[in-house]
Amino acid sequence: MPVPQDQIHAAANGMTWEAYMELFARLVAEGRTTGPDQSEALLAYTKLNLSRSRRWLKTLKLLPEVQDGLPTAVSQTWLVITEAWCGDAAQCNPIIAAMAERMPGVTLRFILRDEHLPIMDRYRTNGGRSIPKLIVWDDATQEELYTWGPRPADAQVLYTDHLSTPLDQRDAEATKEKLHRWYFDDAGVSVQQELLALAQAVPVG
Repeated sequence: MPVPQDQIHAAANGMTWEAYMELFARLVAEGRTTGPDQSEALLAYTKLNLSRSRRWLKTLKLLPEVQDGLPTAVSQTWLVITEAWCGDAAQCNPIIAAMAERMPGVTLRFILRDEHLPIMDRYRTNGGRSIPKLIVWDDATQEELYTWGPRPADAQVLYTDHLSTPLDQRDAEATKEKLHRWYFDDAGVSVQQELLALAQAVPVG
């Protein structure tokens, strides 16, 4: 599928991983977050998410099969739709960045969901604007290769179970805790394995 030009333009003007993390840190220092909702709850999530992302940067070890198996002879753009207040993004984005860094031909860029809703709406998950969302395309052909997100398959099952619970019985905070416990126990393995499988499935040449 050809990538729309507005998406290519957004990627060209998107943030590098370093710039995104600098924005993240600056917003936390200023008591703000990304997006129009500046509620106390989202500010608290943003502060916590910065700590989570920084912890990943210190502790993440790429799997040997990822280090050895990522294709390097590629010219691709990896575009991540994200927001600083998103807990799944805080857990997944550092892994995406570490894997992209292993692929010299990959240009990794980040854009904010609420500033790019027309793009987000092309990649809804079960009707929702769920993030993070990774979109990958070939730079030469501008053809979309694959997408990933908003979370690994097993984590998505946890979230889907939450949504299937009657509204008056849902406990959003308990679900968030379950998800983050899952991410901790998984230690980044699922994100790496799922992205590796997608990257290796792209035909070469």
